[in-house]
Amino acid sequence: MGQPVVYIVASRTGRALYIGVTTDLPRRLEEHRRGESIHTAKYKVDKLIYVEPFETAPGAIDREKQLKKWRRDKKITLINRSNPEWRDLSGEIHDLG
Repeated sequence: MGQPVVYIVASRTGRALYIGVTTDLPRRLEEHRRGESIHTAKYKVDKLIYVEPFETAPGAIDREKQLKKWRRDKKITLINRSNPEWRDLSGEIHDLG
C-alpha cells in the first residue's frame, strides 16, 4: 500500500473540481481519465492540480472530509498557494501513492 494522499483534480477549464483520497494515486488518476467516476466523467475532471500527502489513512480521510465542506473560494485559495498556474502535476507524482 502506498502513501495516503488527498488530491484535487479539475476540468481543463477549472470550473469543476473533485476531491479524493487514495493510497495509489497513479491508478486513481487513470480511473478518472477512463471516466470510471460519474462526477469526473460527466465534467471531464482529470487534471491533477493539488496533492497533500499524509502519514496515515485516517488523517487523509479526515482532511478529505474537511476540504469537501469548504466553499469553492477557500478551495481555490488552497490550490493557488501551492500551484498558482494550475499545472497538471501528474508527471510529478512518482513517489506518492
